[in-house]
Amino acid sequence: MLPVMESFYTLQGEGFHQGRAAYFIRLGGCDVGCFWCDVKESWDADAHPQKTVEQLVAEASAFPGRLAVITGGEPLMHQLDELTSALQAAGFETNIETSGSSPLSGHWDWICLSPKKFKAPIPDIVPRAHELKVIIYNKHDFAWAETYAAAVSPTCKLYLQPEWDKAAEMTPLIVEYIKKHPQWELSLQVHKYINVP
Repeated sequence: MLPVMESFYTLQGEGFHQGRAAYFIRLGGCDVGCFWCDVKESWDADAHPQKTVEQLVAEASAFPGRLAVITGGEPLMHQLDELTSALQAAGFETNIETSGSSPLSGHWDWICLSPKKFKAPIPDIVPRAHELKVIIYNKHDFAWAETYAAAVSPTCKLYLQPEWDKAAEMTPLIVEYIKKHPQWELSLQVHKYINVP
């Protein structure tokens, strides 16, 4: 049983898989505590209904897309081996969006690591990331992003993403930074611009 804040079929709005049809499963529970979090209602796991793996896979399978994104909250607060195995058996790619602050579980086709200053990633997760997505809230975050870029694998995709409420201020700085440091790419929360979940 897993606490599920919400689950929905939409387009992935950010990062490497942006624009793809995806079924999102947002799990309740987070101990990271980003003050700018846009889903603070996910933090309390006890506030959300429990669902079985069978229920979650059946609900996801009702839609034609076969990309499942597990997010939160902080999804790695939960043991995810059974969920990901069942999703893969049903033909899904399994992606996770995580701060990496809890031990890695689950069988993943794609790990998007979005480290947070409030609670650092567990070191053994960092080199396993396929995608590093750093949220830029202020100018100091660029140097902080580089510390993680130096720790991920050489094939890891590198993204800088403006924090939504600071996007007007930070996006031009990110553009200039990427022009000077072309190993990075820009990630925008496209789903917020096109008004989908």
